Amino acid sequence: MGLYASHEEAFDVRNDSGVVLGQVDRGAIPVLGLAAEGVHLNGLVEREDGLFLWVARRSMSKRLDPGKLDHLVAGGMSAGLDPQTTVIKEAQEEAGIPTELAATARAVSRIEYALERPEGLRRDVLHCYDLLLPQGFTPIAEDGEVESFYLLPIQEVVALVRDTDAFKFNVNLVLIDLFIRRGLFAPAEAAILQNALTGRTA
Repeated sequence: MGLYASHEEAFDVRNDSGVVLGQVDRGAIPVLGLAAEGVHLNGLVEREDGLFLWVARRSMSKRLDPGKLDHLVAGGMSAGLDPQTTVIKEAQEEAGIPTELAATARAVSRIEYALERPEGLRRDVLHCYDLLLPQGFTPIAEDGEVESFYLLPIQEVVALVRDTDAFKFNVNLVLIDLFIRRGLFAPAEAAILQNALTGRTA
């Protein structure tokens, strides 16, 4: 048995200056403790009764965190791609979002973290985006990675993050960043959380 299961997808390996040194299979990234980059997209709907967020439930066949709640769109950045290109690609593949609509996604933050996981050491850089979606839009699971989608009031999402372990392990970080930017915390709490996420005060 090998140390990891191949994903048959190459990721770029970069130095601290962002220069690409080479490529390695995605499955080997945490085993080797290498840094990886990915994108997370907040699919937002603004309605008269408040702000809503599209949430996905991961397929039970996923290798990592099967059945957990996830962002509408999230994925690793394959070799040769940049964050914006990855968002557009993943938006089409995971949620059936047309290229023209996905291209309006706005880069809002960058989150880095490191933690031990069953698959190894995760050292990830998350490029976070907001996408305002029309009220009539309904996502379609194009690639089988998502079991279902839910449109939830933002207050319900806050409660899920605060009170449960329903979301995939790294999604909470991106959602907390969204909550801060949308003014859902008291200023003192927002400053503490912002510093914890990025090392900056809100």
